[in-house]
Amino acid sequence: MASEIFLGRTVAHGRAGWNAMVDEIRVYVEGGGDERGTKARLRQGFHTFLNSLVETARSKRVRFQLVACGSRNAAFDNFQTALETHPSAFNVLLVDSEAPVNAEPRQYLQQRDGWDLSHCNSNHCHLMVQTMEAWLVTDLDALSRFYGQGFRANSLPNNPNVEQVGKEQLAAALKVATVRTSKGEYHKTRHAPKILEQLDAVKVRRAAPHCDRLFVTLDQLMRAD
Repeated sequence: MASEIFLGRTVAHGRAGWNAMVDEIRVYVEGGGDERGTKARLRQGFHTFLNSLVETARSKRVRFQLVACGSRNAAFDNFQTALETHPSAFNVLLVDSEAPVNAEPRQYLQQRDGWDLSHCNSNHCHLMVQTMEAWLVTDLDALSRFYGQGFRANSLPNNPNVEQVGKEQLAAALKVATVRTSKGEYHKTRHAPKILEQLDAVKVRRAAPHCDRLFVTLDQLMRAD
């Protein structure tokens, strides 16, 4: 189910149209679990986190839709389907990298996952490196507000390049940092959407270059003449 901003504008092609004007952006994001309710909550969390893009879309009369897809493969499948069913939209795939990234996103996904992305350019492919949780830990103030008493910020990685922190290391650190709080240890579907809503996107973009790339790509797309 997609979150929508019903606005209007004309032209762009969902497969490769980069320099053309765009009337709709559709972001297919990994996460949200298998339930309709948990997907809806993640969708709202991302919608709030991407608020600056949402506001630009509104001002430029662009329809902005975010679709929480559940699994990684489901996100890819939905993205592939959207290229056929919504060819006039600018369709975006947003998934965890699951590992360090040593190539541009489209090439990385083709090499790691064997996905055929030859029919779209790299501007359609975006990564959360190495997982979405890397974005969460860039804003300790937001985490502290959410978890409150018992939150152990010093248990989280202090690597200034959060994208270098491994998936397992990050998961273990989040568990230790949150287990003594009243909300309990970090839970992806229960906690992540609410934390996303509290994140300072500027902090996240500064610490996570691939997050910044998503913002810059879509902002430039909507502002193109």
